Amino acid sequence: MPATHDQLNKYNKIEAFVKGFKLSTSSYKRVMHLLHQEMDNGLQRHTHSIADIKMFPTFVRSLPDGSEKGDFLALDLGGTNFRVLLVRLQGHDIDIQSKTYLIPQRIMLGTGTQLFDHIADCIGKFVRDHNLTGHTLPLGFTFSFPCKQEGLAKARLSKWTKGFRCEGVVGEDICALLQEALKRRTNCNVEIVAIVNDAVGTLMSAAHVDRNCEIGLILGTGCNACYMETLDNVQTWDEEQNHPEQVIINTEWGAFGDNGCLDFLRTEYDRELDTFSINPGKQIMEKMISGMYMGEIVRLVLERLTMENLLFRSVDHECELFERGRFFTKYVSEIESDTDEFFRNTKQVLDELGVENYTTEDCKIVKYVCTLISARAAFLAAAGLASLINRMNKPEITIAVDGSLYRFHPRFHNLMCLKIQELVKPGLKFKLVLSHDGSGKGAALTAAVSLRLRNMKFAHQPEGIEVPLQIGIKQEA
Repeated sequence: MPATHDQLNKYNKIEAFVKGFKLSTSSYKRVMHLLHQEMDNGLQRHTHSIADIKMFPTFVRSLPDGSEKGDFLALDLGGTNFRVLLVRLQGHDIDIQSKTYLIPQRIMLGTGTQLFDHIADCIGKFVRDHNLTGHTLPLGFTFSFPCKQEGLAKARLSKWTKGFRCEGVVGEDICALLQEALKRRTNCNVEIVAIVNDAVGTLMSAAHVDRNCEIGLILGTGCNACYMETLDNVQTWDEEQNHPEQVIINTEWGAFGDNGCLDFLRTEYDRELDTFSINPGKQIMEKMISGMYMGEIVRLVLERLTMENLLFRSVDHECELFERGRFFTKYVSEIESDTDEFFRNTKQVLDELGVENYTTEDCKIVKYVCTLISARAAFLAAAGLASLINRMNKPEITIAVDGSLYRFHPRFHNLMCLKIQELVKPGLKFKLVLSHDGSGKGAALTAAVSLRLRNMKFAHQPEGIEVPLQIGIKQEA
């Protein structure tokens, strides 16, 4: 049935409020050009200090080769909870046991000592529960916050993101803080041998089975990417220029746009979200893509359309739709999973939010708003990846992706693939793969690669030089 004149008029009015989310291909190409410039600024010594995208060298120089063996612990800290894992490696065979622990809000906003004591307590319990007390255990630490890395197991926190504000941690060595807490709170013999962020862990995990994998992408609570860069392009690298002449770069591209270069595509809703966030003016790219913010952008648009009498005509303004942060990003994935005119998921979400007397047309509009905002997020992430693929200029490349947004959104993968194909240089082939247990398994693999290289180095030492860490060996009482 064709739309009536009144409906067309209403749809035109709605379109005026959401048209800012529909960006042209030339806009995404402009994003790529700006990102390339900003990444260069982060890699060059004379502009690094003022660059928004820090392009930190990670000290991870080698990918897994399948020969890694032993028992490893992994700690995955990147959001409101964290995981402790026991990873048993035997070549390409991997056995993983893990447990997830919550971080209470009071600890997220408390002191660094409280945070790391809580984590150490949980690691100690995990080790006891798995009967590993008395074993020497190397630990790979996935720490998904911006860091300045000074060694494979030394990294200073640059700033907190994702709702954390623990005092006394910014500028400090994260590994040392955790190692001290482990000594204080446990009697476990755990040595932190590698610290990586979740993007690097995701890359390392997928590289274990695919040697073409050289980009890692996180699309979850936050948004970040890492990739393998040649040392010649990394002016901030002060270490040896030995073989292999490459290093994984942690871009921290969530901060892209902090200098205002993306203002040309931000909407009024992006600006409002930013104003009321805990870090106004920071993480501008992340705020347009990641799961921490997408639901709130949708909520702000729905709120505006409701105030303009274009949606939910008889809604109670006391309902939860009008509460900041109450429209979760998981709702976006659920709503876009509706494939028929019954809108079962959409109705369930609206019921949860206390919206009453909604119509099928309201459901249609809600879904439309979700599709626009998630598509923009997918296309921005795709523009970032296309920029990296073009920069690396390899004939075939695999991108390892992890994060709840990518895992659970029904269209994100396909939208990204279509847009990347449109934006990459002709002839360059790529594929996106879901990285399984990236942050945990990847951290353990990074620790394993580091120990493999360390043991090889000591194997060439004169007799009597002791290898400092024997993996998973029971200590004599």
